[in-house]
Amino acid sequence: MTATTAVWCDRCGRSTGDGSHESCAAARALEPPRFCPRCRRRMKVQVLPTGWSAVCVEHGETHQ
Repeated sequence: MTATTAVWCDRCGRSTGDGSHESCAAARALEPPRFCPRCRRRMKVQVLPTGWSAVCVEHGETHQ
């Protein structure tokens, strides 16, 4: 995934300009993203002992 400005929160799916997302940022330190930050689609997430991968049907895969 290319680096772009996130429009949507990748944890809750709400607009990044819609209030504070401090709790989302804290949770994201421990869990993978659930929504694509570019298009707000729910992503297919796979959690493995070595990390995670998340796939958006429009924008492809991101992983840790």
